Amino acid sequence: MTKAKGVYLLLIQVNMDIQVDVGALGTVNFEKGLYVYVGSAQNSLEKRIARHFSRGKRKFWHIDYLLDNPAVEISEVFVKEVARQEECKIAKEIGKTNVPVNGFGASDCKCKSHLFKVGDLSFLRNLRVKQLRK
Repeated sequence: MTKAKGVYLLLIQVNMDIQVDVGALGTVNFEKGLYVYVGSAQNSLEKRIARHFSRGKRKFWHIDYLLDNPAVEISEVFVKEVARQEECKIAKEIGKTNVPVNGFGASDCKCKSHLFKVGDLSFLRNLRVKQLRK
């Protein structure tokens, strides 16, 4: 999958209530719980996902700030090999039933957010994504 491109979902566990300075977005409060982040990569999808698992990296995207916090871990990854424009469609679909973190990951689009606090994983049924790793 090295040259694959598409959309990915990171299921993220926040293990305690935290505050994170998210660059230009400012300080964001995250309640303990499960979150889903919608991202895309138009080249080397697997490398992008692997980057999210590394700590102490240069912070470029909003998600980098959150994932660098020691109270945060990625629990699962799902992928869908589709065009980049599907990223926002998937984010909007997830946003229908989950709580957005306003502005997070959406600085280059008109979406409310690309990060959502989720109560359950029922939204995955309709998205036709495949699990990459647990």
